[in-house]
Amino acid sequence: MAKIINSNEFIEQVENNKGVVVVDFFATWCAPCKMLAPIFEEVGSEFDEKAKFFKLDVDQSGDIAQKYGVFSIPTIIIFKDGKSVENLAGFMPKESIINKIEAHL
Repeated sequence: MAKIINSNEFIEQVENNKGVVVVDFFATWCAPCKMLAPIFEEVGSEFDEKAKFFKLDVDQSGDIAQKYGVFSIPTIIIFKDGKSVENLAGFMPKESIINKIEAHL
């Protein structure tokens, strides 16, 4: 299961990380976020050894959402070596998410 991180953990777990990290920017009240959640978890288990997966609640960590230009949710951002390399806004099917992640491994 993808761990929900806060602003402080984001710096350590994402920005200071070498390798691929995938972050789901979500809110607890967001219906499309709830639809994406099980897909995000499935993809996370499939990439268990290849990438790290985290979730960030935009209501709790608005500073990070603002820093990365997240204005609509759900948004998935793929990071490589601490830098944002892909921004996926809105609900996406599992295969599309997998293809985007694989492009950065």
